[in-house]
Amino acid sequence: MFQSLRRPDALVITLAAAGILMVTMGIRQSFGLFISPMNASTGMGIATISLALAIGQFTWGAIQPIAGAVADRYGARSVLIGGLVILAAGCTLTPFISNGFGLAVSLGLLASIGSGAGSFSVLIGAGSQRLPAESRGAASGVINAGGSFGQFVFAPVTQGLIQAVGWMGAMWALAVAALATLPLVGKVAGAKSAPRPQHTDSNDLGLRNAVGSAMKDRSYLLLHAGFFTCGFHIAFIVTHLPGEVDLCGLPPSVASWSLAIIGLANILGSLYAGSWVSKYRSKYVLSAMYGSRAVLIAWYLMMPSTSWTFYLFAAGLGFTWLATVPPTAAIVGKLFGTRYLATLFGMTLLSHQIGGFLGAWLGGIAIYQFGDFGWMWYADIALALMAAIVNLPIREAPVARPALGTS
Repeated sequence: MFQSLRRPDALVITLAAAGILMVTMGIRQSFGLFISPMNASTGMGIATISLALAIGQFTWGAIQPIAGAVADRYGARSVLIGGLVILAAGCTLTPFISNGFGLAVSLGLLASIGSGAGSFSVLIGAGSQRLPAESRGAASGVINAGGSFGQFVFAPVTQGLIQAVGWMGAMWALAVAALATLPLVGKVAGAKSAPRPQHTDSNDLGLRNAVGSAMKDRSYLLLHAGFFTCGFHIAFIVTHLPGEVDLCGLPPSVASWSLAIIGLANILGSLYAGSWVSKYRSKYVLSAMYGSRAVLIAWYLMMPSTSWTFYLFAAGLGFTWLATVPPTAAIVGKLFGTRYLATLFGMTLLSHQIGGFLGAWLGGIAIYQFGDFGWMWYADIALALMAAIVNLPIREAPVARPALGTS
């Protein structure tokens, strides 16, 4: 599956990028575990805290094309270093906050800007520009799996820290973890003195024209529509799964282990997604993933509310959780090349996080207005079916098959 990563330099770049994403995504995906203890400590209210996290969902997406554009022009090193430092600053400040506005700044802006700058668009973009073409699909799968492994590790560890040292101590521990990741930046971005590669492609019309051309491309816009749904699902579940578990009368550990299982299952899903994009059209891979989510959520709603229902639901959903990233990035690369991949994929991630903002925010409104998340689950099913359909018309050439007798 990963023969293309046998070169030592390719493997080092890929694993370092996966390590950074493990930390930035692991931290970010654990914030939902803080809602209940933070509310009990500050009295801010679940709706207020949910709004701050919803702002964070949008901010994380909004920073992606900006960070990608800076990385495309000046290199990824400064972007990644700045992101990790800002993420640590947001986590450090949060325990000192006692109102919604401050929380929107610390978690909604700072932590989200930091984690976004050290996330998919910059890491996959930097890796794609330093790796040979035959390694990019597998590398994107491994990098993506790093983010899933982060969720698997950070969710139960963070829950344990909250119970052992309180939510404030746990938040400070996350800040330390972000700073501890800084040594990996050099492995991904190269030496500090390395000049930015000069591109001499006669078809390179510049970043502004590349963006303008992409936004007129029907396939690119359809890709955005499907990825919007992915963001809605993920943000709603990662933010409000602890609340759903509490409504079912189950202990908080069920939520943390469910999030961990999602991350563990997505490691496998991401690795397979990275290999699938070299064998099948990515649009079909995406359509199958989104369609499976509609079926799985419908199954969850029909099952009894037990811990094993949550664990099985988490395992099934986790297989496609962020495994949508490799085929989505692959389509962007096929449509427009890798020169501005960090920027153009970053814009796709922005649409993902517009959906994420609505998923996190509307989930808070649903529990406040109706006392449960019923309508949100129905919306998840409808959006998943929509996403499965809109990916099918995307313009994508058939995958080239190797000639018989070649490897």
